[in-house]
Amino acid sequence: MLLLGLLLMAGAAAFAGLLIADNLSGGPDYTVSLLGSDPFTISTLGAFLGGIALTLIFGLGLWMLLAGTVLARHRSKKRRRDRDTATRAAAERDELAGRMAGEGGSGTAGEPAGHRRPTAHRPQWLRPHGH
Repeated sequence: MLLLGLLLMAGAAAFAGLLIADNLSGGPDYTVSLLGSDPFTISTLGAFLGGIALTLIFGLGLWMLLAGTVLARHRSKKRRRDRDTATRAAAERDELAGRMAGEGGSGTAGEPAGHRRPTAHRPQWLRPHGH
């Protein structure tokens, strides 16, 4: 959207600039000259309405440019926030893994390979019975 808005703005500005540069003679009804050709004849009212239309197209391009910039900024903030959340989660995971390693963690002698010992933070009804 950012690029499209910029292209619309540039196109409208270039078209208006060429029309002004090639038609400085003026008059009540005159032939418009654009890039060496005469595509149409225009009245004063037609020139006025054409200017309004070009201004609206330029404004639409400017609005699209600004909206694209705001959208890109919003997306980058969201990515940064997600990255920070993932970094905090990884740090918490590493801290908990360090605690588990310090407590004797897994693989104590006398327990089968896949056995999990009950921990204090698990409710009684979740602890394995008779193992």
